[in-house]
Amino acid sequence: MGMDVHAYTLHPKTTPESRRDDAYAPPGLGDPDGTLPSKWFSGTTKAELHAFLASGLDLLVVAVPLTELTRHLLAAPEFEVLSEKKTFVSNVARGPVVHTADLIDALDKGLIRGAALDVTDPEPLPDGHPLWSAKNVIVTPHVSGNSSAYTERVLAIVEKNLTRMSEGKELTNRVSRKDGY
Repeated sequence: MGMDVHAYTLHPKTTPESRRDDAYAPPGLGDPDGTLPSKWFSGTTKAELHAFLASGLDLLVVAVPLTELTRHLLAAPEFEVLSEKKTFVSNVARGPVVHTADLIDALDKGLIRGAALDVTDPEPLPDGHPLWSAKNVIVTPHVSGNSSAYTERVLAIVEKNLTRMSEGKELTNRVSRKDGY
């Protein structure tokens, strides 16, 4: 689509091998070779996160798990960093990843261009919640992961892992109990 993609991950991806992704992706989708991101950022500190957020993002798509490291990952200091480009924020992760009051404040002050929220905190949003009337916000009913191909894709992951297991290879799409996802 002609976008310059920047990625942020918990663990560094400094080599071409570490950027490859052999997890399941539907045929023709994904980035198995790890070639799309033109810049990779990683880490757990605010300084590392802010370096990523200050890298010239027009659109920030938040797609992280909810862990102790990601709870309120985006709050007032991060919206200040994003204000330089007036970045548009899309959250398809979990509501508590974004500090709701700070998001509303950033929207009201025009620090960010707007937000598309498939998830919120609280969820569901009660009647009269300030997000319903916040400037430049689209709220969807937590459906970004829905797909008519969901069952087909789950079965494809199972099939891929059965094949990998029979070949003595490591399973794909594994959960890291240490990282919490």
